[in-house]
Amino acid sequence: MAKPVTITDVQTILTQPAGSRLIVVKILTSEPGLYGLGCATFTQRFHAVYTAIQKHLRPFLIGRDVDRIEELFQLAIVNSYWRNGPVLNNAISGMDMALWDIKGKRAGMPVYQLLGGKCREAAALYSHADGRTPEEVADNVRRLREQGYRYVRIQIGGYGGEAERLDRPEGAQPGAYYDPRDYVRRALKMIEYVRTTLGEEIELLHDIHERLRPIDAVGFARDVEPYKLFFLEDALAPEDNEWFRHIRQVCTTPIAMGELFNNPGEWLPLIEGRLIDFLRMHISQMGGITPARNVAAMANMYGIRTAWHGPGDVSPVGHAANLHLDVWAPNFGIQEWCRFNDLVYEMFPGTPEVRDGYMYPNDLPGLGIDIDEKLAAQYPCEDEIITWTQTRSPDGGPMRP
Repeated sequence: MAKPVTITDVQTILTQPAGSRLIVVKILTSEPGLYGLGCATFTQRFHAVYTAIQKHLRPFLIGRDVDRIEELFQLAIVNSYWRNGPVLNNAISGMDMALWDIKGKRAGMPVYQLLGGKCREAAALYSHADGRTPEEVADNVRRLREQGYRYVRIQIGGYGGEAERLDRPEGAQPGAYYDPRDYVRRALKMIEYVRTTLGEEIELLHDIHERLRPIDAVGFARDVEPYKLFFLEDALAPEDNEWFRHIRQVCTTPIAMGELFNNPGEWLPLIEGRLIDFLRMHISQMGGITPARNVAAMANMYGIRTAWHGPGDVSPVGHAANLHLDVWAPNFGIQEWCRFNDLVYEMFPGTPEVRDGYMYPNDLPGLGIDIDEKLAAQYPCEDEIITWTQTRSPDGGPMRP
């Protein structure tokens, strides 16, 4: 019997080549030159994830057999007894993706082949168009359409809209202010304008980003129905999942949900109740490829499609993992894409190629991506107090982002 290949070290690479702090896990093995990469990016709490990996997960993993991915995932998820939080899940995700990367390299196959092979040659993407006015949003959609994108998420003034016009009380504390009612009015007018101006050939998406109270989110989903969105994203916060039943009762607007989910208890009722249409979890926050594969297979039986989270605070390694799931899953829907800068492509050789609104996997074994560690070290992560999540209502009261 052949001697197993074992884990000899676990390293954590922190880098910030663009706006987001990225966390990449590198698992080294007893086979010379064989290693795997995984994404553990929780950009708002990168120090906590780094500590979880280096001080807790690394000692747990050293000496383990790299082939036992399922076993290691199941053990790691309960090894701290308390589980299913974003810090631990991201740490475990870095492990999980890296082990799938190693498995593919040992097999000489891309990860999508290990999952069951391709259902499609590439993943259709959506990108983002914002603007201060409906006209500006429409112009930005046109530019993306000229680049080949057929799916575009449209926003006006960012999440929750502009806040300059708010009349705040004396002594109002600093924060990311927005007016939920004003946002609803302006967003609906913008969506109507873009749809009327550009027609029905472009697929439009919109992200509420949990900025509304549940009853207002229900009303928004109903009022936006005539404009035939491809989907409405994150209409509710995870704490308000029961309200998805009310959305289903009043409209047929397709609903996408999941980027804040950590625990299967959050997504399972929505799948079983057929209360959403697209799953868009953050692959590293839910624990990696292993749970994502399982959720996609379950959702397929309920007619629910995938739309994995894909902003700039998913590393290129995470985007590669998304892509392998995308081309495999029979119930793939759409993939979010952030359009990385040239430095990111240089730092992460093998970052998936995008052409005419599609993302294509390469045929390299594993996840097909690497990292230039010397270049990554030149762009260390910067500490900051996160301000965009310090959201407030017009009177200064705290609001959930």
